[in-house]
Amino acid sequence: MRTAKKILAQSILFAGLPEADIEALLAIAVEKPVTPGELIFSEGDPGNGFYVTIEGLIKIYKLSTEGKEQILHMFGSGEPFGEVPVFSGRAFPATAEGVKKGRVLFFPRRAFRDLIARNPSVAMNMLGVLSQRLRHFTVQVENLSLKEVPARLAGYFLLQAEEQNSPERITLNISKGHLASFLGTIPETLSRMLRKMNQQGLISVEGREIRMLDRQGLEDLAEFGKMENE
Repeated sequence: MRTAKKILAQSILFAGLPEADIEALLAIAVEKPVTPGELIFSEGDPGNGFYVTIEGLIKIYKLSTEGKEQILHMFGSGEPFGEVPVFSGRAFPATAEGVKKGRVLFFPRRAFRDLIARNPSVAMNMLGVLSQRLRHFTVQVENLSLKEVPARLAGYFLLQAEEQNSPERITLNISKGHLASFLGTIPETLSRMLRKMNQQGLISVEGREIRMLDRQGLEDLAEFGKMENE
């Protein structure tokens, strides 16, 4: 099991910081266990700090007035979440819930703001992560509002290939139910799309592994949103 210090030092938020800065961060952090289904914070709660996942899996989601869940992001080891209120001082805009058993580090807002005032390099790393998050959410909003499910799914596979640095094969780290919610659809529709993409030779599904057999076809589907025989 990797230590919290090592994971923090390799996280996208704090990678490259000197050991003294990592030690200073650990000094203000509070480690908390997380169980599946446990709410870490709810939409509207005061943004009194942010978190970094040490192990496990965290989902961030919003609920519609009808109670439909829309997953915004899934965060694994080394990934921060809930960081925007650290700067805005506002409430959490969504809900965070544990998916797998794990641990998180909580960074209180006031203590963290005092720390970055003394260590501007920490703030620069954070700006880079926030810019990356903005890009992801912009793509997601575009997909949900303008594209059909096949195009969203193809785009998701291509994005995962980029993030996993694996152009031909990706591993799904979430269940198909969570993936359906993330894509704004239902599990039955997702399963149908996976079967159709398999039949058309775009992908092959081996458990949680997806082999991308026709990358150009996936790129065309993500761009134009049409499958054969539609």
